[in-house]
Amino acid sequence: MHIGILKTDAVRPEWVDEFGEYPDMFQRLVLAANSDVSFSVWDVEEGVRPTPAEIDAVDGFIITGSKSSAYDDKEWIRDLERLVQELHARRKKMVGICFGHQVIARALGGTVAKSDKGWGVGVNVYNVSELPVQGDDEVRGDASGALKLVASHQDQVTVLPPGARNVVSNDHCENAGFVMGDHVLTLQGHPEFSAEYSEAIMAFRHDMIGAERVAQGRASLVTHQHEGPRVARWMVDFLSA
Repeated sequence: MHIGILKTDAVRPEWVDEFGEYPDMFQRLVLAANSDVSFSVWDVEEGVRPTPAEIDAVDGFIITGSKSSAYDDKEWIRDLERLVQELHARRKKMVGICFGHQVIARALGGTVAKSDKGWGVGVNVYNVSELPVQGDDEVRGDASGALKLVASHQDQVTVLPPGARNVVSNDHCENAGFVMGDHVLTLQGHPEFSAEYSEAIMAFRHDMIGAERVAQGRASLVTHQHEGPRVARWMVDFLSA
């Protein structure tokens, strides 16, 4: 399987040696689930996008997170929305994570806005109402359908695009994941983040996030086990189906 990664942000330079860039995080995550996957990366934030032939050559795309907002007035974001619309029209597989989740929603007719509930940080616990892939024994064995993922966001999808089905939610983020047909899967949480990277972001944005919410986020890193590897298996199964 060959996966395309659409890179929408850069990791802070002082963190790259420890954590890598965002495509590196996704590659580590996915390769741990399936070592036979190969990747191509396009830095769409820098205006680089796949050609039609390159689109044909991949099985699907992952759109990464970003410090930008999907509604920002930036030409590269509008270009990415047009690409999402093109991929949707072709029923090309897409997985959107955080900003990727939001930009897919907005490009296909949904709305995104800053939440009045404040930041989502640390490990968030979500309810899974519908399995995005078949055969997830971990969900079938858990009557609560809970999913635990690192989060780092202020923006949320406030209205789903037409035809989307909400599959992941919690009290803080109602639309934390959706599917469309058999070609779109999105999640607000970050399966590719580690607890250490979550802590680094919270420390850097401490004043912006607020001391109380940071304290809650740090406590959640101890209380809950981040389930990024589980979502990696979802992503591999979804993109290979």
